[in-house]
Order: sequence, then structure tokens, then C-alpha cells
Amino acid sequence: MGIIIKLENVKKFYKQSRALNGVSLTMDEGEEYLIRGASGSGKSTLLYLLGGLDRPSEGRVIVNQKNLAELSDEELAVYRNRYVGFVFQFHFLLPSMNCLDNLLLPARLAGFSTKVTQDVKSRVLALSETLNVSHCLTKFPFELSGGEQQRINIIRALSLKPKLLLCDEPTGNLDSENSQKVIQLLRSLAREFKATLVVVTHDPLIAESFSNQLLMRDGILVTN
Repeated sequence: MGIIIKLENVKKFYKQSRALNGVSLTMDEGEEYLIRGASGSGKSTLLYLLGGLDRPSEGRVIVNQKNLAELSDEELAVYRNRYVGFVFQFHFLLPSMNCLDNLLLPARLAGFSTKVTQDVKSRVLALSETLNVSHCLTKFPFELSGGEQQRINIIRALSLKPKLLLCDEPTGNLDSENSQKVIQLLRSLAREFKATLVVVTHDPLIAESFSNQLLMRDGILVTN
């Protein structure tokens, strides 16, 4: 498999703080990676840079031979929509839309044809059955429990078959049974989509199942 992600001496500064202090790594297409480290070690910052949600202060983030820092804001928006799936601990669902409309929003923003949008709808309906949230689709986010909101969030991230799936504490609001179900689903669909899966978690049961582990400490990569 070819290398799709390469970070070259990436640094990120926020006023007086240094979130990343020179991270270099490569990630292979279709592989699974777990990022560990204490709070403030730079884990989430690394995910944001990979996903095009932020730009490095120094260094290069290269995805499929494109330097993300050189893309315009519009090009980054297309990259995030078409290429990346985000699963955050906080769901960021739009409160004015019911859950099904939230799930279909990425396809509509992408301007897909009616046929493709129907394919996406079929996919999210099937995923909602798998994660036991089909009863939530006509409800609004505020009517759901935290765990239900998180599962809807995960389905939305998977709706367009992303090639890069970035998960920041994806099971933080879930019980142990649903945590295992969600991780299994993320890994299974990442393999199906031939996606690169990157997970940040403090859950030791989840961490021990990943062979590719990256340890962050004080903004640097300690092991890979």
C-alpha cells in the first residue's frame, strides 16, 4: 500500500504555548493507528492538522502528495467534506435539524446527485440499525441522550465513505458494550472503505487492540 500521509517537522504554536514541537511521521493507506498521551500532549492538535481543521505554524502536512497548508480555505473545505470523516467526543450536530437531516447534510453540501444521495441515505439507515439508533432519526439532537448523539455523530462521519477517519475519544460518552460495538464498526468500515483510521483514546481496552501505537509527550512523538 502506498503512503498517503506524511508529516515533516510539523510545529504548531498558540500564542505562548507550543502544541506540537516538531512531529515527523508517515501513515500508510488502509492502516489503523492509535495515538496515546496525557492531556495537553498534542494528540488532538495532530488530528486537527491531519483533518485540515487547522494549519501548521511550521512544517508540512502532506496527504496524497498535496501540502494541506498550500490549499485555499475553499479547497480545504472540499478536502474535509469529501475525504475526511471526523468523530469527536462532542457531537456538533445541528440543533435545528432532525437527526436524519444531520446525517444527510454532508452529501447535500457536497452537491451529490439524487442517486448518490439516495445511496448515502441507504447507508446511514443501515448503520442506524446496526448502532440501535434508528428510532432517533426523526428526533432532534436535544431529544437524544449523550450516547445516542454520539452514535449519530459516528454515522454522519461514515456516511460518505471517508478515506481518512479521525476519531478523538470516539467512545467517551458510551457504555462499555456500545464502546466495543462502535470500535468494531469503525475498524470494519475503515477496512471496507480502505480508509486510514486514526484514533485518540484513553480507554485501555481499546488501546490494547491496536498494533500501531503512537505516543505523544509535550508536543513530540516519543514512539512510533
